[in-house]
Amino acid sequence: MARRFPLWVTASVVALTVGLAAPPAEAATREAPPRLPDTYAVSAEPGMVPEGIAVHRDGRMYVTSDATGALFAGDVRTPSMHPFAVGAVDRPSSRGVHTDTAGRVWSVGAGTLTVHSRTGRLLATRTAPDGPLGPADLNDLAITADAVYVTDWANPIVYRAQLRHGRPGPLQPWVDIRSAFPQFPAQYWLLNGIVADAAGDTVLVASNGTEAVWRIDVATRTVEQLDLGDQSFGADGMVLAGRRLYAVLNYGAPNGVYVADLDPDLRSGTVTHKILTDADGQAFDLPTTLARHRCRLYVVNSQGDHRPGQPPYTVSTVSDPACGE
Repeated sequence: MARRFPLWVTASVVALTVGLAAPPAEAATREAPPRLPDTYAVSAEPGMVPEGIAVHRDGRMYVTSDATGALFAGDVRTPSMHPFAVGAVDRPSSRGVHTDTAGRVWSVGAGTLTVHSRTGRLLATRTAPDGPLGPADLNDLAITADAVYVTDWANPIVYRAQLRHGRPGPLQPWVDIRSAFPQFPAQYWLLNGIVADAAGDTVLVASNGTEAVWRIDVATRTVEQLDLGDQSFGADGMVLAGRRLYAVLNYGAPNGVYVADLDPDLRSGTVTHKILTDADGQAFDLPTTLARHRCRLYVVNSQGDHRPGQPPYTVSTVSDPACGE
């Protein structure tokens, strides 16, 4: 049998239900996250030619110039960037850039590794010795808890600097990668991106020349090819998130972002996603590297195949296809 309630009780319940179901419009507006730009203007300076990118966990963004050596800074919430560390970088080219857990900015180019504070103050400079083929031409870097590892575009060498209290020691040759493929011509290794696992036990190094990624065991310095099947994978920049490898390819395969899921030992994997256009459906303009922040990927359009290119030089974004998996 249905229960009956006084009219005043029914009216009170209805009013309470309506109040809970319909919060004030201004509260909903306050909670809505701001829309982030799809494209970022790095610089309108002719001939800048961007190369590397880093996005810190707080959203600060840094981009390097391969043509001038300059660094640029910005934020994922704003569509334009500005010069960074002006007067504190003295080299003709800057390529790889990363931030550490303290927010310091590490970058490489020509023959030097530099470290800047988040305000742009120069904290350290380390110079790489010549390799077996001549002067170093540093390309990218990976930072672990106790070391920084650096690739050399001109020599088949991976350099290493020991870290003590966050400061790098001398930059020294660590692995001559020719040991893994001695018959391959030394001058064509063209080492590019480099990443390390969270424990600092394994380093992955990309080689344009061999169209492959090479795995280095840190303890033994043993080098072996990462098995990705028949996929040409001469990556430029790379990001490693757990066992998921994100890479920009611009040689040996269509330009774009490629995602591979790797096995627990980081010895083999399968390419699961290929992204050949940006958020607006436009083709990337010779992409060189990428950064990952939350569920978005930030991709540098270098215009490097038609230098000096056409300003403004930009960073494009795409959704991370593996986010949440």
